[in-house]
Amino acid sequence: MKRVLILLTFIFLSVSVEASLSLEGTYQGKNLYVQNPIDDEGFGYCATKVTVNGDIMPGGTSVGAFEIDFLFFNIEIGEPVFIVIEHNDGCQPKILNPEVLLPRSTYEVVDISVSDAGVLSWTTTGERGKLPFVIEQYRWNRWVQVGEVMGAGSNGKNTYEFSVAPHHGENRVRISQTDHSGTKNPSRAVTFNSGAPKITKTPAKVRDEIRFLANGLTPVETRYEVYDAYGNIVKKGVGSSVDCSNLLRGVYYINFDNVNEKFIKN
Repeated sequence: MKRVLILLTFIFLSVSVEASLSLEGTYQGKNLYVQNPIDDEGFGYCATKVTVNGDIMPGGTSVGAFEIDFLFFNIEIGEPVFIVIEHNDGCQPKILNPEVLLPRSTYEVVDISVSDAGVLSWTTTGERGKLPFVIEQYRWNRWVQVGEVMGAGSNGKNTYEFSVAPHHGENRVRISQTDHSGTKNPSRAVTFNSGAPKITKTPAKVRDEIRFLANGLTPVETRYEVYDAYGNIVKKGVGSSVDCSNLLRGVYYINFDNVNEKFIKN
């Protein structure tokens, strides 16, 4: 029994001596900087080993701060990286600039077009990591998000498609990305004319619901937004009608198809 306890104690100690800190992302052409404190016992520095995609970093970690230089590992810009920093228990190195591994919006549009049916196609190059492409349609005097497609993230040519529901008349669509910096990176807009019918709403004075009609006759679905008199959005969606039974009496504004109108809730 005593030998078992000694063995368990040895196993516990061997596990607690080492810990690890890991980070993954996409190489964007910049190196990582690590702050490496003295370990708790005062003998040497906290970090003991660094691996990048499984390969050991040359040069060691016996300094108060060190740089992880990805050129040592022949990693190309846009490639995924996985870093593991092994360190003594009771202390922890600090990665000073982890944001350099976050993907940036660097895409360039090689070609972008849209069919009369509203199928948006685009080809890009120069992507550095996976970021979503947001599809935007210009309506109601602003760009409105209507969909999202995840980017491939590879540096070569990547081709995408998205089916946009066209509104009546002239349509404008584009794609955009926003990375960790918060900067929006939109493409040029493309324009097409659709054969979508003109949509009207009824009734003018609303009690329970608003209905959308194509050419004043046939129920039809459309994207809509309802705002109160103070500009607060109270309803939004896609449908052939809007339930207004729970709205208070007063003046409201509704965006639908490609128009904006006012209505009164009785």
